[in-house]
Amino acid sequence: MIMNLEQRLRHKLATRTKPVGSLGRLEDIALRIGLIQQSTVPELHNPAIILFAADHGIACEGVSSCPREITHQMVLNFVAGGGGINVLARQHGIRLSVVDAGVDFDFEGLSGVVDAKVARGSNNMLYEPAMTIEQCERAMEWGRQMVETEFERGCNVIGFGEMGIGNSSPAALLLHKYSGIALEDCVGRGAGLSDSGLERKYSVLKSVARRYDVREPLQILATFGGLEIAMICGGVLQARRRNMVIIADGFIATSGFVAAHSMEPDILDNTLFSHLSHEKGHRAMLDYLGVEAILQLDLRLGEGTGVALAYPIIRSATLLINQMASFESAAVAETAI
Repeated sequence: MIMNLEQRLRHKLATRTKPVGSLGRLEDIALRIGLIQQSTVPELHNPAIILFAADHGIACEGVSSCPREITHQMVLNFVAGGGGINVLARQHGIRLSVVDAGVDFDFEGLSGVVDAKVARGSNNMLYEPAMTIEQCERAMEWGRQMVETEFERGCNVIGFGEMGIGNSSPAALLLHKYSGIALEDCVGRGAGLSDSGLERKYSVLKSVARRYDVREPLQILATFGGLEIAMICGGVLQARRRNMVIIADGFIATSGFVAAHSMEPDILDNTLFSHLSHEKGHRAMLDYLGVEAILQLDLRLGEGTGVALAYPIIRSATLLINQMASFESAAVAETAI
């Protein structure tokens, strides 16, 4: 009987020197990557994380516990190598690119920051859409270009990070608008709001949600999103077109995947979801997409940290399917295990 690719991959996994299925979800990951790459010997090359940073007009409404200035201060910290994502990317040999998608600050040609500034932050969507359609499309194009650059460097596995004070608000609104999930189930504490702060955030976002009646996927992204989220959306779409392995991060970054999914549902064929975050709404987001996260560590930092932590597990899956001996090659009787 001639086996198709999935059957050959399953047979290969089943005939390694181990009880069938004993590597659990590592076997599922290896299978997924093999199907993406259409190969029984899947490999990961030149892993990269692109971190998009932008400010948000809605932050002026007190929806975050942090001042807006932290966005540009953290970008400077990333450039200096001092962020959590810097540490993890160095540890696991992942190339990190930091992109100014729309920070309200002049980096003045600072080496280490890609200048993709579409605007000095999104508009305050309590009064006007976060972005014009043109700004949203420009941001998505920047995301595509950044991924294409990595692809041309030989990268076939890519993840996305974000930085932007207040950006859990657009993420919550995007989840609500794309999925129809009740807004109260999408809105969380972000960087650490108090009970009163959370109540105010929900009140503000409820007003925003009621203000606009938009239905088309691009209109929803432009109205309720952010520049960094739009760039993630564009990047995801390009990575799918290039048939790369795509790793999603937490709540905010995954809102860009939700937007991309509304435009091209088959992005899920190439995507692994790194972790389930501590932010309320992320579980609903993953359930809406019908996916399961690899890790659950109560992370809520963003930056692509979940991607960097999950990557070595994903790489382990490919090494195991390629390097683990078969019963036949190791002269081990299958009935012995």
